[in-house]
Amino acid sequence: MGSLPPIVVMGVQGSGKGTIGDLLAVQLGVPFIDGDNLHSAQDKEWMASGRALSDAQRLPWLRSVGESLATGAGPGVVVACSALKRSYRDLLRGYAPAMFTVFAQGDIALIRARIEARDHEFMPLSLLKTQFDDLEELQDDEAGLTVDISNSPEQIVEVVITDTHLRSFSHED
Repeated sequence: MGSLPPIVVMGVQGSGKGTIGDLLAVQLGVPFIDGDNLHSAQDKEWMASGRALSDAQRLPWLRSVGESLATGAGPGVVVACSALKRSYRDLLRGYAPAMFTVFAQGDIALIRARIEARDHEFMPLSLLKTQFDDLEELQDDEAGLTVDISNSPEQIVEVVITDTHLRSFSHED
């Protein structure tokens, strides 16, 4: 079978991108990269103050995410990245044309409750509405799968592996 495509787990803050991405990477035996760790200190401070990044501010970060996808394109990689807009995902596909996107979709009330129950380094609850305002769901011509975050992360990973025929890449004991 062919090589594993680079995978982006996308969604708004609190959707479980990091948890899903990490579990998926473990199942597939590939590296996991949390896109939050690729933000500059300046961007983190900006968001921590309750201000959303502009597209121009976001561009260097998206390029870093794209480089991570391109670097991991051979053996495979899973990256958690909000990738809220189609234009952001198109930019990422410029680095990794075979990119597969898992959209962690959920109701704003569920996500708000999750955010209120956690402590995040730089993403305050006040930015959730701006993320939903920017969110553009996967389109038919984008390789990807939408998953319901009301399911457990383990259930979601099983759906992703099964529905996308990635099972042959997972490391079964």
